[in-house]
Amino acid sequence: MSQGTDRHDHEHSHVHEHGHGHDHGGHSHGVAADADRRWLTIALVLIGGFMSIEVVIGIAAQSLALISDAAHMLTDAASIVFALIAMRLAARPAKGAFTYGLKRAEILSAQLNGLTLLLLGAWLAYEAVERLIDPPEVEGGLVLVTALAGIAVNIAAAVCISKANRTSLNVEGAYQHILNDLFAFIGTAISGLIVLLTGFVQADAIATLVVVALMAKAGYSLIRESGRVFLEAAPAHIDPDALGNRLVCQASVVEVHDLHVWQITSGQNALSAHVLVDDDADCHTTRRELKQLLSAEYGITHTTLQVDHADEAELVGVGAGHCEEPHGPVHRVEVHEH
Repeated sequence: MSQGTDRHDHEHSHVHEHGHGHDHGGHSHGVAADADRRWLTIALVLIGGFMSIEVVIGIAAQSLALISDAAHMLTDAASIVFALIAMRLAARPAKGAFTYGLKRAEILSAQLNGLTLLLLGAWLAYEAVERLIDPPEVEGGLVLVTALAGIAVNIAAAVCISKANRTSLNVEGAYQHILNDLFAFIGTAISGLIVLLTGFVQADAIATLVVVALMAKAGYSLIRESGRVFLEAAPAHIDPDALGNRLVCQASVVEVHDLHVWQITSGQNALSAHVLVDDDADCHTTRRELKQLLSAEYGITHTTLQVDHADEAELVGVGAGHCEEPHGPVHRVEVHEH
């Protein structure tokens, strides 16, 4: 078997796999993406319409909980707008310098959503503490009625977004905004009822602090997950070391190094590795078997595997020592067995 033939087969395989990934992406950004955009747009109309009403009522009732809910709804609307823009950008084909296209625009949108949740939460926490110290008079009845209406609107918006593809961090970011707003309205309704029945006006600020805690949790989660994608970390459900050991256990494989696993965007995992096999092994067959294993067990369909014979690799200086700076651990048969 000549190296030229092996290289041609590898390149053909890579083109085929890339095409497969593109078909998958085309589906998600085709009919399914149109449906996602439709559901997000409906949610945006619901949120935007109710928000404008709530601001007026919140000022009239002197309720920080209502005003904070309205501010939260503003970020909800912004998160949906970010999501819609990111979907459009991500659907553009890869060309020029952007060899993956603009798929990570969706991850950037998720990070912006997380950041807005944290910043808004910090502002609301400050305002809530001030109101605990010096509470204003709050119209409990008006707060209760408005919050109950807000619960209905947010449930409708949450249902709309839940029908979109939530495996996307982008859509999940918008969903987390809506879900947190729903919890906020529930807390506001309870605080309005307490103020109405007992006159304990600090309940309004306490409800706001509860919402702040929920916002901080959701915001941190979104920033952490989107940050993993930007930093080329392996998907959370994949352990690269365990994966490398799994690959080196396959027939004819003697070493796996330069193993990289990352996410192009939500739900699109990629892998590259240099695989050394026994001198009498068929590189083409081994590569196909590894590709099938990665697809079946790990859901990784975008793979680039350089497969060489171990003896030939040593002769030309290729192997664990071919890089001045090693790219991660080396997985060998003898290492794994011990």
